[in-house]
Amino acid sequence: MVIIQRSPVRAVLFLIMSFVAQAILFVQLSGIFVAALQIIVYAGAILILFLFIIMLLNLRRDEFGKDRRSFQLWVAVVFGIIMGVELILVAARGDSLGADSSSLPANFGSVESIGELLFTKYLLPFEATSILLMAAILGAVVLAKRRLDD
Repeated sequence: MVIIQRSPVRAVLFLIMSFVAQAILFVQLSGIFVAALQIIVYAGAILILFLFIIMLLNLRRDEFGKDRRSFQLWVAVVFGIIMGVELILVAARGDSLGADSSSLPANFGSVESIGELLFTKYLLPFEATSILLMAAILGAVVLAKRRLDD
C-alpha cells in the first residue's frame, strides 16, 4: 500500500503500519526489546518526523508529475499474487519451515546483547546512519524554509 498511494501522507501512514507489523514479527521471534525499539524509534519517531516534514512542505498534486497510478496498480497486483502464492506454499508446508526457538542464543534480543553489538561491531554504521538522518532532516527544513520565503 505504501507504493500505490498517491498521497505522501497516506504512504507514510501505511509505512508506519508495516513497521508495526515488522515489530510483531520480532515479538514472535522472542526479540521483545527489538520490537519495542522498532515501534519507538521507527514508527514512533522517524516516520512521524517524516510525516511532519511532508505536511510542512505542503506538497500539491500537480507537483508529482503525470499520473502513473495504473502502472503502479498492475505492479502491485503482480507482487500481491506472488506474495499470496508464497503465503499459500508456506502455510501448506506447516511447521517444517518454522525456526526452532531453541536454536536461538540465550540472550537473543536482550538489551545487553544489542547494546554490545551496536556500540562495538556496528558502531560505524550506527553513527553513519545518524549523520545521514540528520542531513536529511536539515535538508527538508532548508527546503521548507526556502519555500516559505518565496
